[in-house]
Amino acid sequence: MIQPFYLMFCLLVREQCRALVPFSIRRNSCLGAGHVGAFRVHEYRGARLAARAPAPGDDGPSETPTAGMLEELKQQEAKLALMLASVRRQKLAVLRARPLSIGIVGFGRFGQFIAKSFAKHGRVIGSSRGDYSHIADELGVTFIPLSDLESLVVKEDLDVIVLAVSIVSFEDTVKALVPHLQKRMEIKGNDSCPLIVDVASVKEHPRNILLENLPEECDICCTHPMFGPDSAQNGWNGLTFVYEKTRINKVVSGVGREEPTSGIQTEGKEDHHDGKAGGIIFDDCDAYVEGADRVERFLSIWEEEGCRMTPMSCRDHDTYAANSQFITHLVGRVLGAQGLSSTPIDTKGFESVLKLIKNTNADSFDLFYGLYKYNRNSGYTIGSLREALDDVVGELLRRDGVVGVFNSGNRRNTNHLE
Repeated sequence: MIQPFYLMFCLLVREQCRALVPFSIRRNSCLGAGHVGAFRVHEYRGARLAARAPAPGDDGPSETPTAGMLEELKQQEAKLALMLASVRRQKLAVLRARPLSIGIVGFGRFGQFIAKSFAKHGRVIGSSRGDYSHIADELGVTFIPLSDLESLVVKEDLDVIVLAVSIVSFEDTVKALVPHLQKRMEIKGNDSCPLIVDVASVKEHPRNILLENLPEECDICCTHPMFGPDSAQNGWNGLTFVYEKTRINKVVSGVGREEPTSGIQTEGKEDHHDGKAGGIIFDDCDAYVEGADRVERFLSIWEEEGCRMTPMSCRDHDTYAANSQFITHLVGRVLGAQGLSSTPIDTKGFESVLKLIKNTNADSFDLFYGLYKYNRNSGYTIGSLREALDDVVGELLRRDGVVGVFNSGNRRNTNHLE
């Protein structure tokens, strides 16, 4: 059976090819001679449009647009919009026909935040040390205490388990999960292992923990929503969601690329995944397709909520995050430690500073500590910030005729120049 997406692609190619066929050829096969005059006008406009159409990769026409060109482009745009709308309807139909059953381990502030949106797309079960059953009821999800983790993993037929715990307790949580996953596979078979997803603010550390501890039958997707309850209180539309399809059907994506280039072991050659030797043979393509489909259905939830989907390796994520997310939290914490507060003469810039302090200090210190401890790039960011502060203060002192820099609020080497 021809897939809908492939069929629509063929239709689009046909329409584009028809646009390139000389109009006079199509004219005689479509209508009688009584319309020749009108068709000559359209043929002329079509030829002008084709002659001035931009080459692939160009941003626009090479010459001044002619009359009628905009109308033709709008017609093409309308066709593409209709096709896109049709694809979107089919996509939603597929998602709704096979809704996911999702467990969220760690039903704190962030776990509740994502559960609210997940509940619109499937069945959701939250689990945490604290009793959040009343909040779960309000969100329309089920709650199972973390003390009954076996019930959550073994008895509930979960497609996905999202680990939304603190990065500080992440490894212990994963290790506590493993025996129950193994028991589930013993009872229901190896192919029953759910997709395991992390949403931590650092990526290489949880990635390594998941790969080292989980049964190889468990698929893994490492993700980071670049937003939280405060920054996304008005919805997820346009916000960045970073993900790496880390492992599907025992195939591990390589470091630095979002998906494996090959999982096939060839004669005398081995693929290297994650820097380790050991090619993986695709001996069960159906299982790989099923695993990949489950990952896509999970990612589609974020996409349908309006997120800007950004595939990225965990290593690249941590490199970028140290100089964006971590430094934002670092500066916010430092400014907050100064005890800054609103004044009667606040500027817009200072209001932004106060907002930064409020947003970064609203998160737990455990999260901030995790950004530092579990991202090997964060130490370099701190060092760079210190050097930059020394440079700026040093320039102030130099212009003031002073040698040295501030250190802990006191001047050093403050010898005036002669």
